[in-house]
Amino acid sequence: MNLSRKKALAARTLRVGKEKISFVQARLNDIKEAITKQDIQQLKAEGAIVVKNPSGRRKNAKKHNKRSTGNIKKKVKTRKKDYVIMTRKLRAFSLELFKQNRINKEELKEIRKKIRNRYFKSKSHLKSYVEVLKK
Repeated sequence: MNLSRKKALAARTLRVGKEKISFVQARLNDIKEAITKQDIQQLKAEGAIVVKNPSGRRKNAKKHNKRSTGNIKKKVKTRKKDYVIMTRKLRAFSLELFKQNRINKEELKEIRKKIRNRYFKSKSHLKSYVEVLKK
């Protein structure tokens, strides 16, 4: 008598693996008649289907990671953050000036180089530089 389908149904119904399900030999005919999940649950309640306890494993104590050369995570410095914020702001502004035809392509390239080299301290500094260029 092949009850592998019944074992699979019981495993799905009871939410355990197939190897954890065992049938009582005396009640095999009742198990064979079971069709629905509800039938399987009733058989488990009656004791015809036995679910083995999970064996599991012992939990190992987590090893403390030593602070060595490759494991040190440094914080990003505020200086870098400030640089990124200022650079993005100035590049956006210089592109806006270019789209408004207040500067030409060569001047845009020159300004972008100066932005990269941290020539401009602020947006107002860049504005004053553009005004001097136009004179």
